[in-house]
Amino acid sequence: MAVAVVFDETGGPEVLRLTEVDLGDPGEGEVLVRVDAIGLNRAEALLRSGTYFYPPVLPGSRLGYEAAGEVLAVGQGVTAFAPGDQVCTAAVGHLSTHGVYGDRILVAEDGLLHRPGGTDAVTGAAVWLAGTTAYGALVEKGGVRPGDTVLVTAASSGVGVAAIQTARHLGAVPIAVTRSAAKRDRLLALGAARVLLAEEGDLPGQVARATGGRGADIVLDPVAGPGLADLARAVAPGGLLVVYGWLDPRPAPLPLDWGLRILGYNNLEVVGDPAARRRAAHFLDAGLRAGTLAPVIDRTFDLTEIAEAHRHLESGAHLGKIVVTVRH
Repeated sequence: MAVAVVFDETGGPEVLRLTEVDLGDPGEGEVLVRVDAIGLNRAEALLRSGTYFYPPVLPGSRLGYEAAGEVLAVGQGVTAFAPGDQVCTAAVGHLSTHGVYGDRILVAEDGLLHRPGGTDAVTGAAVWLAGTTAYGALVEKGGVRPGDTVLVTAASSGVGVAAIQTARHLGAVPIAVTRSAAKRDRLLALGAARVLLAEEGDLPGQVARATGGRGADIVLDPVAGPGLADLARAVAPGGLLVVYGWLDPRPAPLPLDWGLRILGYNNLEVVGDPAARRRAAHFLDAGLRAGTLAPVIDRTFDLTEIAEAHRHLESGAHLGKIVVTVRH
């Protein structure tokens, strides 16, 4: 028997509960993994609350994209992994049926990766989804170049931190946007060239002053909502606005006189494509080994504290990734 986190109805963190599930042995093409650490992501809070882009399968919905641990057994036909391998999940599949919140999970061979950069479990659970989102949006789709100015909103999130580091790693100039002045110094220490405060208003004006009047070559935003119009005005002529989330579900009007490109980014475009996923894995591995990419762990919780971990995730008080560890 294994322990899993499930929920039977949508709602707040209190709907999450731990239960025993019978996993059985790995079938053909499957890998049994002991989970040592789990990385939390906003998508999971959205699914739990019923506001994700697809609904959960209820009752007994699973949850979770990111986990790191050790291979315990492999099923027939598995060739890429063996017992004892240190691995992390590739963040693919439906959350309700392929969720990784638990102490052991069965994963399809193509939904698993060797842990990049020789990382420990906590780092391994925190690096993949944020790192591939930043890489995919900025490199695969955004074509970021050395010297480009990259404006990163929600900069204290896991993806925001990864985007700052990715931009720096590639010789671009990251400008962070955050709501809290308390996070300014930490974002600067993480590599942001400038930190702008959303609460000060007139974000296009702030960006213009920070870029000598030109604007940002690439804007990376997970919020959308009414503020997207201001972000569009902060883009340099011919620049790119990449929207990879909808934390603000209200309508997102755009100015009618723009000279920019707009891209809606879904990370499955990268992690679901074997060739792009291989490039992303090599990029993260190189950055981790060089020390230029390093996930920031805000706080760790025990698996039994999963509801409290979700409350912390939704509070917006964190900087970097929240990780849940699993005792065995």
